[in-house]
Amino acid sequence: MGITEVIRHIPYIYGEYRRLVAAIKKRRPDVAILIDFPDVNLRLARELKKLGVPVIYFVSPQLWAWKRRRLRWVQQRVDRMMVIFPFEEKFYRARGVDAVFVGHPLAELPRPTVSRGDYAAAHGLDPARQWIALLPGSRWKEITANLEAMIELAHQLSSGFEFLLPVAATIDRQKLESYIAGPDEWWPAKPESDLKRLHFHLVPDARDALHHARASVVASGTATVQAAVIGNPFVVVYRVSPVTFRLAKHLVHYPPEIWPPAQTDADGNLPIAMVNLIARRRIVPELLQDRFTAKDVADALAPLLADTPQRQQMIADLAEIRDILRPDLNSGSIQGVCDGVEDLLSRSTPAGGLNVTASV
Repeated sequence: MGITEVIRHIPYIYGEYRRLVAAIKKRRPDVAILIDFPDVNLRLARELKKLGVPVIYFVSPQLWAWKRRRLRWVQQRVDRMMVIFPFEEKFYRARGVDAVFVGHPLAELPRPTVSRGDYAAAHGLDPARQWIALLPGSRWKEITANLEAMIELAHQLSSGFEFLLPVAATIDRQKLESYIAGPDEWWPAKPESDLKRLHFHLVPDARDALHHARASVVASGTATVQAAVIGNPFVVVYRVSPVTFRLAKHLVHYPPEIWPPAQTDADGNLPIAMVNLIARRRIVPELLQDRFTAKDVADALAPLLADTPQRQQMIADLAEIRDILRPDLNSGSIQGVCDGVEDLLSRSTPAGGLNVTASV
C-alpha cells in the first residue's frame, strides 16, 4: 500500500511478474483464472490472450466506479467475468462482456454458533450490558484515521455499553492496545483512569463480534458486507485526507444502472457502502469525512440500539441483501466459477486432462 512503499519494491514485483509470464509461456495452460488484483492481472490477461489461453476473471475490479478506461482491456482480454455483486453482471453485459453473477463468498459462510454466554466468558464481557462492535479497518492508516472518533464515541456512550474491537490479522495487537490505552505518542488520549472504564475488548474474529453485538460502527470496505450478511445493524464511517477525498469525489462516478447520478446526500456525496449500492437505496447511514464525528455516530446509532421501527427495518433490509448475495442455496460462488471453467474448456480443450494457471 502507498506510493513510496510500492516504488521501493518495483524491481522485485516486476521480476516476479516476468517469471510468471515465462512460466505461462513454457507450460501453456488450457485456462487461466485471474482473481481480483487488476494492476497485475489485467496486464497478465494481455499475455494470456496472445497465447490463446482462455481467461476467466473472478472478483471484478471496481471499474464501474472509477478507472473505467480499463473496461476496454476487459472487453479485449477476458473471456468470462465471474462477479460477486449482482449489479456488476448488468454493468458488464451492457458493455459486451460475458459476465455471470455467482454470489458472494461471505454470504455462503455459516452463521457463528458460539453462544452469548460462552462468548462473554471467553472475552471477559458482561452479558448484562449491550455490546457495540467497532471496526475501524484492517490497515494501520485506517486505524489512525477512524479509531479516534470511535474512542470518543465510547466516552459518550460508556454507561451501560461494552465495545468489541476485532483485531485484523494485518494489525499488531500490542501496537493497537498502546494506541487505545494512551496517553502515548499516538493521540492525546483522555486521562488513563477515564480510559479504563471504556470497557474495550480486543477480540480475534469480526464475524463473531458482529453476530453478538447489538449494533456496530464499520469502516467502509469488505467489513460492511460481513455486517450485512450477519444481519447486524450498523453505521458506515470513513475518513481520508482532504486531498484524497476531493480527488475521489472527482474520480468516482457510477453508471445509471448502478446509482442514479442525481441521488447524492446533503453534502453532494455518492454512496460508498456496498450494501447501499446493492439495494439501490440508502439502507445504512454513511458518515464520511467531517460528518464522521462521535456525536453524529451516536445520533445515528441511537435508533439501532433500541427496539425501534428503524432497527427492525434495517434488519429486514440486510436480510434482503444477504439473499441477493446468495442466489443459489444449493451451490456457491466457487462452484459457479468451476462450472464456468468447465463450460469454457468444453468448447476448446481435447480430452486428456487440464493445465490450469491461477493468479491472485
